[in-house]
Amino acid sequence: MTRVMFIVFIILLLLGIPIAFVIGISSLVYILREGMPLVLLAQRFYVSVTNYLILSVPMFILAGKLMNESGITRRLVDFFNMILGHIRGGLAYITIVASLFFAGITGAGAADAAAIGAIMIPAMKKEGYSAEYSGAVTAVASIIGPTIPPSIAMVIYGASAGVSIAKLFLGGIIPGILIGIAQLIVAYVYSKKHDVPVKARNISFAGITRGLKDAILALLMPVILLGGILSGIFTPTEAAGVSVLYAVVVGFFVFRELNLKKLFHSLYETALVTATILFILAFAHLFGWILSAEDVPDKVAQVFIHITNNRFLLLLLINILFLIVGTFMETLASVILLTPVLLPLAQSIGLDPVHFGVMMVVALNIGLVTPPLGVCLFVSAPIAGVSVERLVLSCLPFIFASIVVLLLITYIPSLVMFIPNLVVK
Repeated sequence: MTRVMFIVFIILLLLGIPIAFVIGISSLVYILREGMPLVLLAQRFYVSVTNYLILSVPMFILAGKLMNESGITRRLVDFFNMILGHIRGGLAYITIVASLFFAGITGAGAADAAAIGAIMIPAMKKEGYSAEYSGAVTAVASIIGPTIPPSIAMVIYGASAGVSIAKLFLGGIIPGILIGIAQLIVAYVYSKKHDVPVKARNISFAGITRGLKDAILALLMPVILLGGILSGIFTPTEAAGVSVLYAVVVGFFVFRELNLKKLFHSLYETALVTATILFILAFAHLFGWILSAEDVPDKVAQVFIHITNNRFLLLLLINILFLIVGTFMETLASVILLTPVLLPLAQSIGLDPVHFGVMMVVALNIGLVTPPLGVCLFVSAPIAGVSVERLVLSCLPFIFASIVVLLLITYIPSLVMFIPNLVVK
């Protein structure tokens, strides 16, 4: 019966139906053909969205939107502009570094692309960067967000796989930094090759100090969250609540740029995004339950092992599958669907669930800048004023650099596991 379900899934996907409906309709076809009671739908939906860890998702989203409304994005960019703006290719470096730090606030790639892109793309175009390159840098830099803690994708994976969220957050630190470094190297090569103009800027210690004073509250937020989780002061879900409180206090009483109108607007946007995520989550959980009931994980493992029993090649095949799936499926849905199918295979070849989760999230995040779905491409392209097709060509060097990092963290587990093993006993 799963064969019919997969056929329906592929047909609907090729027709361009939204992924939540693709998963939901495919699951419904299976249930009807099997003669199962429809009350099963309500039961599985309820189980999927009432997980305590899922409560952190809307709060992390809200915290990011509140911090953005408070002007924290602008302050981060201004601070890094003081330090890096005078260097050749400096605006590209600023975009990447700002995304690296902004990642610790939002944990969502599209949010990073929108917030950073609105500031940096016009600035880069004004200083002589091509529109394609300006949009590409912003798009690819935004894939750092879902890797650096807090990461919504990792929360979903942790809830699905029963893995420590704290360990996942810690495991994403080094890979996220490595992706940032890889992108900085690509930006450096581009600036040298295309002789990007340098704009003279006056740099003063007093100016940097003022910039740091404005940006420090944003830079401290990830430290407070991780510190609180690891010290046992609060759980990852409670940390999300703390992040909202922190954003409200900073926005209303420190920067004083947040008001009731902006607060309600942030709540409204958070509700829309959260509803979309929960909609996908509910259907994907049902789909994953069907796969497990039909013993699909074991069948997939047998297929992979039939192809090769070499651990090196198996990991390569798993990553290729992640990259392919990431090009046409939304990240959160992919995490929920692939976790029950591939995690048993990964564990059978000695892969730690934390290592596997980080590897999966990094690989699927690359899909954020890969057509046809490429969410961050569709966010950056209108801001840059170019077509998605032209933007993709400029993204390719950054995508290749990110894939190199993916292979490094795949075959050198300590790049993921060093900090979790060091901090969490």
